[in-house]
Amino acid sequence: MSRAQYEDRVRYQGDVWVRLDTLPRLLAEGWRRTLSAGGVVSVVRTPFQWAMGSPVIEIETGGYMGDVGLYVPEVQLPEALALLGDGEDGPPPA
Repeated sequence: MSRAQYEDRVRYQGDVWVRLDTLPRLLAEGWRRTLSAGGVVSVVRTPFQWAMGSPVIEIETGGYMGDVGLYVPEVQLPEALALLGDGEDGPPPA
């Protein structure tokens, strides 16, 4: 099974968004909760769509659970990296 490919920087809803990482959907949703708690907006990109909210029903019913791109607005990138940590458990620097 090949890993999904997502661009490092994209324009979404008129702003530049930066990919923090490509990771399995469940892990990405956990990182999104951490980011949200710290005031950082995030979005998940699947091969099919962008998801601003965590679609719990999709997760529970076995929707797309493969690799997704986790993005934050470029202006919030430093905050996102600080929240997730720069070490082993956090995303690589963008």
